[in-house]
Amino acid sequence: MNNEALDIILDCMATSVNMPHMQRIQTKHRVKLAEFWDINKGSRILEIGCGQGDTTAVLAYMVGQDGFIHGIDIASPSYGAPITVGDSADYLKNSVLGKQIKIDLEVDVLSPSVEFEDRSFDMIILSHCSWYLKSSEEFLAILKKARKWGKKLCFAEWDTNLHLKDQYPHLLAVLIQSQYECFKENSISNVRTLFTPKDIKEIIMASGWNITDEQIVHSPSLHDGKWEIDLVLHNYSVELENVKANSKKLANLIKSEIDLLKYYIKDNNNIEPLSTFALIAE
Repeated sequence: MNNEALDIILDCMATSVNMPHMQRIQTKHRVKLAEFWDINKGSRILEIGCGQGDTTAVLAYMVGQDGFIHGIDIASPSYGAPITVGDSADYLKNSVLGKQIKIDLEVDVLSPSVEFEDRSFDMIILSHCSWYLKSSEEFLAILKKARKWGKKLCFAEWDTNLHLKDQYPHLLAVLIQSQYECFKENSISNVRTLFTPKDIKEIIMASGWNITDEQIVHSPSLHDGKWEIDLVLHNYSVELENVKANSKKLANLIKSEIDLLKYYIKDNNNIEPLSTFALIAE
């Protein structure tokens, strides 16, 4: 994708107003994913877990005026910071790409009221959203339900397999967060259930999809690793107290992991985000 096309997409993103450099990096990453998925003009796509629309905007540009993107997310319009998902969705729908986009928030895919006609979409897309799910059972149920709605599944999530040693602090930060979540009934965390690529492939195949291609996508400029590390270091005191109420031994283990995280980032100015594991299934 050339810079002119990229600029058109960026003009449709609310975060581009105050954080243009960050949004450009995020959007370039989504372009890599969409190019691997081979998004075609005129495609009809259901995006589950659309969030603030980082992937939605790229998909909308690539399907063109004759295509259609229906983004759904369980989050409330007020979720997210510094710009909420609701504000991001409104900005995107009012942009030049808005006519081929529909976004519905507070949608539970597994609710009996949520249904689409069989094969009404060319693609079902889940992009960097599986770690927000409550459990592997929920993930499996969503994929099974969505199986009849689309012809192809396109998926992406952070890759827990390390490809560079400087990715270790990001991995450690998400492992720490995923351990906090074991005792929570409700959560607004970024990492609620951690899935490895092996987990993901097993769940996708168990849901009836057949994996046809997979790829590791590297986007070293992404800020997500630093964000997750900063989040852990900012919140760990409160989180450890909550864990301690259920298991003092686990709290001590997580405290040791936090000490490891502090050690590894102390003199490391080259923190790398995890790579992304992407696949296509039919």
